[in-house]
Amino acid sequence: VGIARAERADIPIVIEALGTVTPSATVTVRPQVSGVLTEVRFKEGQMVKAGEVLAVIDPRPFELALMQAQGQRQRDEAQLQLARLTLERYQTLLQQDSIARQDVDTQAAAVKQLEGTVLSNRAAEGTARLNLGYTRITAPVSGRVGLRVVDVGNVVSSGDANGIVVITQLAPIDVQFAVPQDRVPDIERRTAQGATLPVTALDRSRATTLDEGRFSTLNNEIDTTTGTVQAKARFANAGRTLFPNQFVNVRLQLDTLRDAVVIPVAALRHSNDGDFVYVLNDNRTVSQRMVQRGQATNDRVQITRGLAVGEPVVTEGADRLKDGARVQVPGD
Repeated sequence: VGIARAERADIPIVIEALGTVTPSATVTVRPQVSGVLTEVRFKEGQMVKAGEVLAVIDPRPFELALMQAQGQRQRDEAQLQLARLTLERYQTLLQQDSIARQDVDTQAAAVKQLEGTVLSNRAAEGTARLNLGYTRITAPVSGRVGLRVVDVGNVVSSGDANGIVVITQLAPIDVQFAVPQDRVPDIERRTAQGATLPVTALDRSRATTLDEGRFSTLNNEIDTTTGTVQAKARFANAGRTLFPNQFVNVRLQLDTLRDAVVIPVAALRHSNDGDFVYVLNDNRTVSQRMVQRGQATNDRVQITRGLAVGEPVVTEGADRLKDGARVQVPGD
């Protein structure tokens, strides 16, 4: 038989699930003014930064509209300045009792009216300047652009459903996965303690680690059809190993058991009465001992009761053993 000794080790408490990679932001870039598209400054699949110019709409009509708004504002400001000077003269004449008060009040009302007109003109000028700025279509977020929807020469408007292009933010990126409802209290307890729960994203074979991230949040309701709660983890994705809508295996490390008594998984046997192991005695016989298992990993399992550190247990060749059987170990 093969032998291994019970030892003390740290056992990570993990929750494994199947997850789907979801971008942290997906934005359809739409023009905010109508006009002829004159430039497209991005390539399909290109990485862009927030604020980078993606396309340009013909700005000439908007430049003329801004000039018209500026001209109206300057004209009305000149009229307002003249009205104020006239009001000052009227007030001086009123003090000399050389003009009727009604004329002064009428002139004061005209000044107020022109002040409102100038304020409206400034708003119209600001709107025209804003529309001129909208002719340069910029990226609202950083990410990867998709396939181009329109080409240069087309007339575009804010009502276009497909927009100019779709930007998907890849860094950081999220992974959404389902957590059994029985584990929700444990997650809530750990997050309430302020713990940062590490999450690992693995490929389909669970052999390659794609990225390391951390737990973000739980959904606010349980899915009654599956008895699970949707959870989300965030990954930096610096190496671009995670791609939107990719299926990954998720490993959420909930906690770590310190100095636990552990044995290889192969040493733990099962019967109708419960879990047991074969313990090697000094006289080269084995004794069947009932134990209580705890947390487990892929290759080791925690024994919470029934086994002490250092005791040898059978890991190989236990299929034909029974209590009190005599065995040989390598080296005899």
